[in-house]
Amino acid sequence: MVAEGAVGIIGGSGLYRMEAMEVVQERAVSTPFGAPSDSYIVGNLAGRPVVFLARHGRGHQLIPSQVNFRANIYGFKELGVERIVAVSAVGSMKEEIHPLHVVLPDQFIDRTRQRADTFFGDGLVAHVSFADPVCPELHAALREASASCGTAVWPGGTYLCIEGPAFSTRAESRLYRSWGASVIGMTNLPEAKLAREAEMCYATVALVTDFDCWHEAEEAVSVEMLLDNLRSNALTAQRILKALTGTLPSERSCNCGRALEKALLTAPADIPPTVRKRLDAIIRKRIQ
Repeated sequence: MVAEGAVGIIGGSGLYRMEAMEVVQERAVSTPFGAPSDSYIVGNLAGRPVVFLARHGRGHQLIPSQVNFRANIYGFKELGVERIVAVSAVGSMKEEIHPLHVVLPDQFIDRTRQRADTFFGDGLVAHVSFADPVCPELHAALREASASCGTAVWPGGTYLCIEGPAFSTRAESRLYRSWGASVIGMTNLPEAKLAREAEMCYATVALVTDFDCWHEAEEAVSVEMLLDNLRSNALTAQRILKALTGTLPSERSCNCGRALEKALLTAPADIPPTVRKRLDAIIRKRIQ
């Protein structure tokens, strides 16, 4: 543990470092689930301890299905992080949400197929509540922090998570619009589930790069289009995060830190020793 109560920041496409962050150290963390995406950057931002991780690696080497989400979240837990803010590049699924806008989703839809998205199993059963997947306290703080970021901010909405790495077909994109999705991305839902199981707060800053491919009047999404908007969005994200860490209360008043209180179904005496050891950072205070 490096800083109990620190804020974790997951940098998505385009955000591989925090310019305003005072770096104290890099930490390579070994987890029972393998290696995280990169070393964790530990330091301070606006006077607040923070831990930064590049989701795809600092050279953007991992496609979404190759990101070791369990290792990433477990590593944050080991380092003392209690809250995670995930920054992500997304496509817009609504006419009124334009590229370079910011969306703060409060709901998710899962369309992934190949993701390990739970810490449990192998002799230990847990079912966490996930009706409201975003921490309301952290979400409210992000809304306030985003108010002066210099672009339009949408304070709610649904993030639809697809497998990738290919973008959607036009038929898929139109289907997702009919479901009421606000934005589309490839990474955040596994993180949100795992953060809840680890009793950590989680919220997303979704930065719009394109209109996916449903919009007949706009060019279909391409890498060239994304790169220009990613650079602008990275600057917006850093302004929001600096404002957030400067004002976020030090103590949590939400229920995220109690997510496992009534979620563990397996009796402590029946948990296999290997599983107990593997999940020690997550379950230790619930099985004493």
